[in-house]
Amino acid sequence: MWPSPRSEHSHRTLSRVTEPAEETTATRSRAGSASDQDRSERRLTRRGWTLLVSGALFVAFALVGFFIPVPYVAISPGPTYDTLGTDAAGQPVIQVNGHEIFQTSGELRMTTVSLRDGGITLFNALGLWASGRYALAPREEYFKPGETNEQVRQENIQQLQDSQSAAQVAALRRKSPVKVLAKTIVSGSPADKVLAPGDRLLVVNGKTVTEAADVRAALNGTKPGQTVQITFKSDGQDERTVPLTLAQRPDGPEGFMGLTAVDRADVPFDVKISLQDVGGPSAGLMFALAIVDKMEPGDLAGGRHIAGTGEITEKGVVGAIGGISFKVVGAREAGATDFLVPAHNCAEAKTAAPDGLNLIQVSTLDEAIAQLENLKAGRPTASC
Repeated sequence: MWPSPRSEHSHRTLSRVTEPAEETTATRSRAGSASDQDRSERRLTRRGWTLLVSGALFVAFALVGFFIPVPYVAISPGPTYDTLGTDAAGQPVIQVNGHEIFQTSGELRMTTVSLRDGGITLFNALGLWASGRYALAPREEYFKPGETNEQVRQENIQQLQDSQSAAQVAALRRKSPVKVLAKTIVSGSPADKVLAPGDRLLVVNGKTVTEAADVRAALNGTKPGQTVQITFKSDGQDERTVPLTLAQRPDGPEGFMGLTAVDRADVPFDVKISLQDVGGPSAGLMFALAIVDKMEPGDLAGGRHIAGTGEITEKGVVGAIGGISFKVVGAREAGATDFLVPAHNCAEAKTAAPDGLNLIQVSTLDEAIAQLENLKAGRPTASC
């Protein structure tokens, strides 16, 4: 049977409808595939941005680490100097004029700490710390706010000069009494324009002055407005006695003259300490020992390589210092076999002392001399 024209038409129509449907499905498939590709491309773009940002952060961190300084200082063992030897200019560190000099042997080395400031970046700091030779400390522990390197240098020089003066007095008072001098005069005070720095103080308020502490003690019990007599002697002039009307003391109820006093050796010869590019107060003990060794028979060092450290007062009391852990290392590296340690630094020194370095505890100049005599004679020493 032949199909009717409508049936055939209908079939053809259906056929025409079906073909576009297949084409639409393929188009959707291609569109879906393109959409997936677009999303993939967008995901790659996000990864690219992530890598770009990470790279930028890494570069920024590297720039900071390499070029931006951090507020820290680096501390390490510093050079040592033989106080029985010569300075950089070839001059004796201890020079005595007008007195017999005795032969010495061996070394009495003062020790130092090196402080590196400025230009320390984050990576520098990490490298210094990792080396094990340096310690890092906040800069504010060594520099006051707004204080410059030059100001610190001048302060260290002044401390060194004060330690040299104290060492001379401590060593020379073993041979003679001391004299008391006016060190500073306060501007506008009762003593201003009456006394001058360097004047020798003899009597204050009826009390004989034999050491600097006597000046303050003589004013105990006085009151502002009270008049006291002071006897003094300027260089090249006769001694004289003048009245002073006391002012109000800033730190107490007693009367105030407006001067500070200092002990100085009263000897007919001259002692000079010459050492450049070193600062701070901690060489006092070794300076004093070198003066004693040169001016008294006995050869304290006795051919040994001895180092040490410690502030010293004019009465010969040895005080604690900073940086002992670095100083014992520097001393051993310089060849020292024995090290004089202030008693208050012994515990820290023991934890850092290298092998082969004998630590000797001292509290006064006389103790240090006695310990060196024991060392020379082969007797036991006071160990930390």
